[in-house]
Amino acid sequence: MSLYRLPIAATLLALAVSPSLALAQAAPAPAKPTPAKQAATPSEPWKKIPIPPLHAFRPQQPKRIELSNGLVLFLQEDHELPFINGSILIRGGSREEPADKVGLVSMYGQTWRTSGTPTVDGDKLDDRLEIKAASIETTGGSANTSLRWSSLKGDFDSVFASTVDLLLHPAFKDDKLALAKRQLDTAISRRNDDASGIAIREAIKLVYGPTSPYARDPEYATVAAVTLDDLKAWHDRTVVPNGMIVSVSGDFDSAQMEQKLRAAFEPLPRGQVIAQEKFTFTDPKPGVRFANKDDVNQSNVLIVGLGTERSNPDYYALSVMNEIFSGGFSSRVVQNVRTKLGLAYDVSGAFGASYDHPGIFYVIAGTKSTSTVAATKAMLDEVNRLKTVPPSASELAKAKDDLLNSFIFRYDSPEKILAEQVTLAFYGYPADFLEKYKEGIEKVTAAEVSRVANKYVDQSKLGIVVVGNQSEIKPPISELGKVTEIDITIPPPPTKSGQ
Repeated sequence: MSLYRLPIAATLLALAVSPSLALAQAAPAPAKPTPAKQAATPSEPWKKIPIPPLHAFRPQQPKRIELSNGLVLFLQEDHELPFINGSILIRGGSREEPADKVGLVSMYGQTWRTSGTPTVDGDKLDDRLEIKAASIETTGGSANTSLRWSSLKGDFDSVFASTVDLLLHPAFKDDKLALAKRQLDTAISRRNDDASGIAIREAIKLVYGPTSPYARDPEYATVAAVTLDDLKAWHDRTVVPNGMIVSVSGDFDSAQMEQKLRAAFEPLPRGQVIAQEKFTFTDPKPGVRFANKDDVNQSNVLIVGLGTERSNPDYYALSVMNEIFSGGFSSRVVQNVRTKLGLAYDVSGAFGASYDHPGIFYVIAGTKSTSTVAATKAMLDEVNRLKTVPPSASELAKAKDDLLNSFIFRYDSPEKILAEQVTLAFYGYPADFLEKYKEGIEKVTAAEVSRVANKYVDQSKLGIVVVGNQSEIKPPISELGKVTEIDITIPPPPTKSGQ
């Protein structure tokens, strides 16, 4: 999970031409322009450009079909190009894997595809797909696993047949699991190479707790504990039709596509859907967690706390608050911490909102070692200003405009709209959630922004994570409060029996 969002600088230079001193002396003094005339001066021509209101957001909704066995289909026709793309979203992800086998779902997602099926191994499947310029991929995520495919319209039947074969008859081979383990072990061995990666990893642990399924990291021992039987058992446990959503977009006829999908999936018997465990989330304890990395000359600073869920009625007001606070180059945190004070070369933040659990509220910055303390204090000041300084009229208007204008581009194609509808269905959100977004943002007032800032932002419920070179941080990090050292030592691989 990446917390970074690098600010994008956009600079507009306006050049004004002044009359010469000689002309000013020879001519009578001009009349003082009225405000209306000032707004229309040639030096500000952009003010003459009319900005029409945004149209109502009415996306082309995909066709939704639920089969008798509980499997859900989404079909989205798009005849612009002769391609067909598909996805099978399967409930159950890494947050449900056993604590002593963290990494199982990641290795499952890789080994599933590379092993192939009993009739076509993964390497041969690669060759067949390459000839067709097609693809079939499997992945493992936090809440789900997925199988995706893509092909030219004319190759759909053969590629889809291979996809269904892989879904229903995976091979799971020893050598492919061994390869996945080596790759994951390599990632573990290098996870302390990057200071920002350390800071993000430890910040997530601070917010959710080190043993939370949302914060656990694979270790050598948990990777070694995973067997082929574990992969097969996971597959049998999760691949049930009433726990899957199949979506297809592209150049096809919906009636014909529905018939093909029904033939492939309707015979599958219902099963028991993997149950999501209910987790309790508590605010992180205040204080500073510090990890020393003596091979760097800068510090990575994160201030973190619990965010919210998208189902929260205050989601729209929090979104506007977030845009004012950290929504880009003109946001408060960038303008004050970076531009005015010059204390960070990268600074950003967000009040995170996830679909079915709290996101993370964070402010993140990269700064010189010698400005670590000053930058952190400036970031905290901006957090407090959310509660004490209401947004100005211009801040509010710009934040709402930025949100709505960028929102349209996130869903400007049938495939993007389909992907979002699948996500909403997966997490149980209403199908018109996107349509309500525009109206929800437009209704947010300055008073509502101040209300949610005071309700949800509390410095006593925020923790600080700093990764940097302790010998170069002057003044010492202890000026920020009680410091707890973070142990980032990587536990060694388990000893093999007989050694």
